[in-house]
Amino acid sequence: MRSPPRATTERGDRPMTVAVSIEGIDKRFQAFQALRSVSLDIQPGEFVALLGPSGSGKTTLLRLIAGLEQADAGRVLFGDVDTRDLSLRDRRIGFVFQHYALFKTMTVAENIAFGLRSRPRAERPDGAEIKRRVEALLELVQLPGLERRYPSQLSGGQRQRIALARALAIEPQVLLLDEPFGALDARIRKDLRAWLRDLHSRTGHTTVFVTHDQEEALELADRVAILHEGRLEQVGTPDDVYDHPATPFVCEFLGEANRLPVKIVGSQAFLDDRPVLGGLTQNQGGPAALYVRPHHLKLVDDVPLSIPGIVEELRRTGPLRRAEIAVSGLAKRLDLDLTSQVAPAIGERVRVKITHATAFATA
Repeated sequence: MRSPPRATTERGDRPMTVAVSIEGIDKRFQAFQALRSVSLDIQPGEFVALLGPSGSGKTTLLRLIAGLEQADAGRVLFGDVDTRDLSLRDRRIGFVFQHYALFKTMTVAENIAFGLRSRPRAERPDGAEIKRRVEALLELVQLPGLERRYPSQLSGGQRQRIALARALAIEPQVLLLDEPFGALDARIRKDLRAWLRDLHSRTGHTTVFVTHDQEEALELADRVAILHEGRLEQVGTPDDVYDHPATPFVCEFLGEANRLPVKIVGSQAFLDDRPVLGGLTQNQGGPAALYVRPHHLKLVDDVPLSIPGIVEELRRTGPLRRAEIAVSGLAKRLDLDLTSQVAPAIGERVRVKITHATAFATA
């Protein structure tokens, strides 16, 4: 068995981190193909979110990185070391699950110290050092003084912080988070997202985070890897994947989008022989689907490339108001986010202009 990969550190108070390379991973569970030729490079200290709907393969990929599953083809490397040559202990993985997985009969301090006390005697810190680490980690996760409490005496948010402290106690090279906030209510999730991002900035662990929550992935991650039916659809910064989707699935999965069946001629898109958008460069011409997010539509006067329609519904979506506009030639109304406090009236005739869109060729 080979030695564990040599990890890197940015400065003395940073933990050791390691690059993770996923190369051509295939994984099948009987007749179900969970992963299909997935490749992804994660840099030391990077925070990457695996995002996708249920069944897309994101948790399977996380478990393969952790060594809890074995690939049918391909490999995972930590640095330049093939993880198939490493024991689970030598991988130095910190894993945080959705449902905390804390030991109910152990105190907070005993839970955090569990990984340290489980080490072989030659590698186990002494009692004083373990106590020091537990206290330091409780300070880090902003829960000092809770050493003697039991999990049942903590809130859900506190339990998840303790689970993270336990994962950090072993000084992991890679931190894996599997829907860590999925069991919490929306307000607590939002608070913990900001806390986790700040914690990552301070600790610098190589972190892989599984979520089906788009807002969570876009807010937290340095890069987002979007999976669908076992395939990696796109990898990029939050701005890249949201503003420049690589596939129709990414466009429809991330946020909301209006879909317009158009024909591309030169650099223009036509809806029922009316030009509705110019300056296109990513399409070679012919039938296409034009995807437009609600905030990329605006009400205008009668200007070139504007689309006539009738306001049929007004509704509120959180802090915004939205208009539903019927357009001749479209079976579905256009959703448009209103940026002005003055809303049009239902039944009013308006004109709409597309400010940004993505086109994909159709058969």
